[in-house]
Amino acid sequence: MDSQTSQPSPASPSPHTFQVDLRGLVDLLSHHLYSSPKVYLRELLQNAVDAITARRAEQPDAPATVRLHAEGGTLRVEDSGIGLTESDVHSLLATIGRSSKRDDGLESARSDFLGQFGIGLLACFVVAERIRVVSRSARTPDAAPVEWTAADDGSYTVRTLPHSARPEPGTTVHLVARAGAGEWLSAERVRSLARDFGALLPYDVRVGEEPIADLPAPWDRSYPSPATRRVALARHCHDLFGFTPLDSIDLDVPLAGIRGVAYVLPSAVSPAQRASHRVHLKGMLLTERAEQLLPDWAFFVRCVLDTDSLRPTASRESLYEDETLAAVREALGERIRSWLTGLAAGDPERLAAFLSVHHLGVKSLARHDPEMLRTMLPWLPFETTDGRLSLEEFAQRHPVVHFTRTVEEYRQVAPIASAQGVGVVNGGYTYDSELVEALPSVRPGTVVSELDADTVTAHLDGVDPAEELALSPFLAAARARLDPLGCDVVLRAFHPLSVPALHLDDRAARHEQARADAEEQADDLWAGILGSLRGSAPRARLVLNHLNPLIRRISSFDDPDLIGTATESLYGQALLMAQRPLRPADSALLNRAFIGLLEWATHTDPGKDDRR
Repeated sequence: MDSQTSQPSPASPSPHTFQVDLRGLVDLLSHHLYSSPKVYLRELLQNAVDAITARRAEQPDAPATVRLHAEGGTLRVEDSGIGLTESDVHSLLATIGRSSKRDDGLESARSDFLGQFGIGLLACFVVAERIRVVSRSARTPDAAPVEWTAADDGSYTVRTLPHSARPEPGTTVHLVARAGAGEWLSAERVRSLARDFGALLPYDVRVGEEPIADLPAPWDRSYPSPATRRVALARHCHDLFGFTPLDSIDLDVPLAGIRGVAYVLPSAVSPAQRASHRVHLKGMLLTERAEQLLPDWAFFVRCVLDTDSLRPTASRESLYEDETLAAVREALGERIRSWLTGLAAGDPERLAAFLSVHHLGVKSLARHDPEMLRTMLPWLPFETTDGRLSLEEFAQRHPVVHFTRTVEEYRQVAPIASAQGVGVVNGGYTYDSELVEALPSVRPGTVVSELDADTVTAHLDGVDPAEELALSPFLAAARARLDPLGCDVVLRAFHPLSVPALHLDDRAARHEQARADAEEQADDLWAGILGSLRGSAPRARLVLNHLNPLIRRISSFDDPDLIGTATESLYGQALLMAQRPLRPADSALLNRAFIGLLEWATHTDPGKDDRR
């Protein structure tokens, strides 16, 4: 058996430890991770509350106090929490990102904690140049108190102290403000921030001797009557958000550990505007700008709530988008939907007041939710030729629910359709045409039809054939003048008499006209391509009202040029009445017709004066 020569193995590389530039890391925290230096106080409160939670997990009767004292550019935060030993200090405070919640079997209780001790304390360097921590462990009562002092250059010292330095278990954090940051450690600012962040904390938290917690939360308190509760919540909303709400909606989702309230805005807002909500995590304010908490359609409310299930991002200033947040968003949306249903069933006056302001939000919900559409159908307002009505009431009046897809189309036909007894819904506003088209799905038997030029023309009275034949020279001259604009001329009799002419087209006709305009301006290659796309859609039409006195006078003219000028004027006026955007060719026509009418009006008999 041949022997094999073994080859020497390469030397194993020596491990190295990452070196952290603490000042650079503090700059990263202050300029990129945290939105404001004020979060330093939240981190201190979180550490104190977590320490108390950890101690109470082992000693349920342990005291639960946090005291903050600010004076002369320094801050002292004392808590009665679990405390630290000397080994804890070395392993936790000197190791960035290390969490005391992972140690000593507390992983299973992690849901009771707010943050990580190491990274939270590090955040204090955003406002402080020096941090001093004095702590005594409740787990090891005989252990001496320990002092950890750190500077923003990354250096720190650790030493043990006599028992008299900290007689009771717990931790005290001392901060000394860095240059230019003294205002953040002032007594007034600390008091304001503590109230904002810690108003719902379950422990005895005080700034000096002043308690900052306001428990129970306003939505959990007992009130003498529903009216009293409504007034109290309205006051809370005004203090918190700066407006008096139309109504308040309880947000109680026990499975997600959520309690709170949604306040209905008193004025309309754009659906595109991102709503900001206040979210507390286990009593601590996490963010006042949570945007993804509710479904997009619920843009008409502002929420404040407390939760123990949602996951914060690394900065703990927003919510992590995960399956839990998606489930909570759906549950809160269902709660708001139930509130709307309850109003429809039992409080129509409050519902009407709400819809007068926020009908757009409800329409947004109803277009995706047949049950909500069915519930809101008698209440949602629409612009119609019969006035502002709900679709339910409009459908009861008209066997066919006609609608237009644009506001321009509605304005074009509304006066004429109304005079002819044709009911039309303006579907040009946001969500309206979608809701009209969905009407048969929740109201079986309803006929819905998009109104087009042919439908309107069919409802107008025809002219006696003999009279129309007699006017054929006039109609031929009028058609010849508008033919280059892609518009036909027809004669009908309709009301109101005051309308001399009506311009009718539909989307297909407008698309064809746009194609023709582009073909006319294109080079030979593109003109050929656009020409191959020519459609067979009906052209726009100018409907002249044979009952109108002006049309009768114009139809008696013999001069083709004068008939053409008058027809152009009627065409331009009909476009303006319909509030349609004018093409360059339309603007040129209006100018030409205006000048032509002036020349005709100032024309005198050539036999008497050859001037015009």
